[in-house]
Amino acid sequence: METSRKVIRISRHGGVLVQATRAVPEEVPIAFSYGGSTHAVMMGTPADLEDFAIGFSLTEGIIRDVSEIVDVEILAADQGYDVQVMLGDNQADALRARRRHMAGPVGCGLCGIESIEQALRPVPDVSTATLKATFDDIVSAITLLSDGQSLNRETRAVHGAGFYLPGEGLLAVREDVGRHNGLDKLIGAVLRAGRRGRDGMIAVTSRISVEMVQKAAILGSPILLAISAPTALAIETAEKAGVTLVALVRGEDFEIFTHAHRIVEIAAGADIAS
Repeated sequence: METSRKVIRISRHGGVLVQATRAVPEEVPIAFSYGGSTHAVMMGTPADLEDFAIGFSLTEGIIRDVSEIVDVEILAADQGYDVQVMLGDNQADALRARRRHMAGPVGCGLCGIESIEQALRPVPDVSTATLKATFDDIVSAITLLSDGQSLNRETRAVHGAGFYLPGEGLLAVREDVGRHNGLDKLIGAVLRAGRRGRDGMIAVTSRISVEMVQKAAILGSPILLAISAPTALAIETAEKAGVTLVALVRGEDFEIFTHAHRIVEIAAGADIAS
């Protein structure tokens, strides 16, 4: 979602000043409430909020499967939205037992975590996933992700996340001012489409930090692609979780950091110059 604001546009050639308008993304508080109580407040783009609620619920460990959500209701609130998530009885009881409140600014992916142990939580092992990808798949996934970012084309201010199925193409693209939010929205979209994370790879337009790897592994996706570089902890986490980490995908160039055996040409014994 976007709005427009007045700007003064300056051209370095000739010093021309022009009054114009610029499309900018909206950024509002988005509250996630379970059983009528607010659990988290994130700053984000108010689009695809049902996907956001489902993906957030999964990656926060509130649910283990989309079927554990009974309903999602999106209510307009003062300057933002209250997303009311209704859980099944077992999940609602479990959440009440560990109730906590967190506030998350847009750049934050681990806000509200109460201990180092929680921040460095174990993630699912996806090493048995049989998904393979070619060099062309990697290039295509990032290209299609860029093509599918309609909001970013208008604003140049949001991150994107896409789910790519080799042989099929891009299943979904989700965007948000927050990269973690965009990935949560994508995870929700994949679950709502009834697809398995282990059947496709995730492509993102941001750097890869540890929580991005954690979220990919929680969905079950064994390949994570990005246009920017990973952090050291992201690489270590991907190695342990069995996630193939491919970063700095720029045109036909990229770097493979972990579990390169899932890349067809590497598995076939492609020559690697020393």
